[in-house]
Amino acid sequence: MLKDELGDIATNMDRRDNAGTAPAAFEEANANPDLIRREGFASEAEYRAYIATLGGHAPVGGTFEEPLLASDDHALEGRLRELREELENLHARLQVIQHQAATVVAENVRWADASAHAQLGNQPWLKLAGAMAATFVVTRGIRRLPLGTVATTALPLVAAVMKRKSVR
Repeated sequence: MLKDELGDIATNMDRRDNAGTAPAAFEEANANPDLIRREGFASEAEYRAYIATLGGHAPVGGTFEEPLLASDDHALEGRLRELREELENLHARLQVIQHQAATVVAENVRWADASAHAQLGNQPWLKLAGAMAATFVVTRGIRRLPLGTVATTALPLVAAVMKRKSVR
């Protein structure tokens, strides 16, 4: 339940608009709109003229108090405290991110290990190293073959086979 403007609990629902908000004040809703002034006054004379239109008299001298001036040190201390709190918050968030990053890296390592075991069985890294060594040896062997002379000899044979297929 929500407490409405007049202090009743959910009794002024008929005075609410579609958004569910109550008017600023019941008296203000029934007041003469010509007498309501929402802006400030440009001068003291304008303020006195406004009070006169309302039919009352309000002394100006005692109504305004001097604002309390906060020292610059107090403001700086407050700002420093806010910055320290923000720094602590950022530090805590950074620690959470570092923990999450470490967890992601550890899970990726576990996944890679499990995937290698699933594909290559027991001792997958040894089998992978053997496959890489075999590839290296075969590549070295192919480089030592005289492929230039083999290609030169095989080229006329390939051309003859292609010519026979195109004639048919």
